[in-house]
Amino acid sequence: MANVEVVLPKMGEGVIEAVLTRWLAEVNQIVGYDSAIAEIATDKVDSEIYSPAEGVLLKKFFSAGETVKVGNVIAIIETANNTGTDGDKNMPVAENFSPSIPKPEANPQPIVQPELIAGTEQNNNGPALFIRHYAKQRGISGEELQGISPLKTGSGVTKDDVLNYFMQKSIALATGSTPLVPGQHKIQETPETETSDGEEVIELSHTRKLIAGHMKKSVSEAPHVTSFIDVDITALAKWRENIKGTFESETGTKLTYTPIVAEIVVKALLEFPFVNVSLVGERLILKKYINLGIATALPDGNLVVPVIKNAQNLNLTGLALKLNDLVFRARDKKLLPGETLGGTFTITNLGQFGTITGTPIINQPESAILAIGAIKKRPWVVEISGEHTIGIRDVATLALSYDHRIIDGALGGAFLGRIAQLMENFVPTY
Repeated sequence: MANVEVVLPKMGEGVIEAVLTRWLAEVNQIVGYDSAIAEIATDKVDSEIYSPAEGVLLKKFFSAGETVKVGNVIAIIETANNTGTDGDKNMPVAENFSPSIPKPEANPQPIVQPELIAGTEQNNNGPALFIRHYAKQRGISGEELQGISPLKTGSGVTKDDVLNYFMQKSIALATGSTPLVPGQHKIQETPETETSDGEEVIELSHTRKLIAGHMKKSVSEAPHVTSFIDVDITALAKWRENIKGTFESETGTKLTYTPIVAEIVVKALLEFPFVNVSLVGERLILKKYINLGIATALPDGNLVVPVIKNAQNLNLTGLALKLNDLVFRARDKKLLPGETLGGTFTITNLGQFGTITGTPIINQPESAILAIGAIKKRPWVVEISGEHTIGIRDVATLALSYDHRIIDGALGGAFLGRIAQLMENFVPTY
């Protein structure tokens, strides 16, 4: 017999912890190699942890709802292998994983880490390092952090406490109400929800809470402006219809409208670099690379935004292959948290649900987001032999929301107009 550790792997730059949301296997249960044994959630994405070996789940070191640091052992798998070599060989479960955890004793004891669960260190120096870092990223000073009282009596300050404070502070600043005073802030416990006959109280999932907080932060921080434009994509639609079968047979992946729009957006961003920026304080960060976020609906109704890194280096085929890979893995909960970080511009396709248009919310810290509406047959003024007449055309409505602090109507309108022009005069590069 040999014991193999299941470790929370590295999950991308800047991701140092995750919440273990659910165990998918029980102690003494037989698990197969590469079978999902637990679900985890970060600020960006939900994913699964897979067994590095075939065997019996011997021990669990964390319970559902607890926070785990990258590199922590979360479980032990007992295998029939005498050396554990196979388990070690199969240990990597994410990119950039490098095992550095000591081997467990013959009868390992659970790793008790109250600082990870409660969010406070044991030396009474205040909130743990990752909580301080989380607060600093949101502009919360050390003095303010010390004044935050936890939701749960007797526990330390957690990320939810910090996020709750940040939301209240942002709303106060946005509405001009009395600002919160450092050292005097008290987070109120969630009141009991009263229901009537025919009603049911459903607790928000971890992912939905994060989405709610992220959207609330974006709206309170950035003044949104949304511009709209109708685009005649008849020629583009005909080209796609004619080429999609050949494209799939040659590349092994389907050609949807999203990678086509992605290629066009990349071209437009290269022409309008000041849309591909972030505002930090009173300074602009100009991104000389294009990381495209693609909003993706999940089977459970939640939303995740995987990112195509350095999209400016990919042609249509490369964009389609990368996009489909990210979307499929996102829906199977096999997306790594690092694959949702670093976006510079986001595209969301509303048309897959038949929606004509909408007013998308900016995915902070980006400065703009493009929504594509459903493609519909519409009567359209067309020119034939120098004469204008009414024809039936394939038309889509585009909606661009942008941060009006740094992008004014002229830049936003010109950028959106260029996207429309490129769509109407589409030149494929695959």
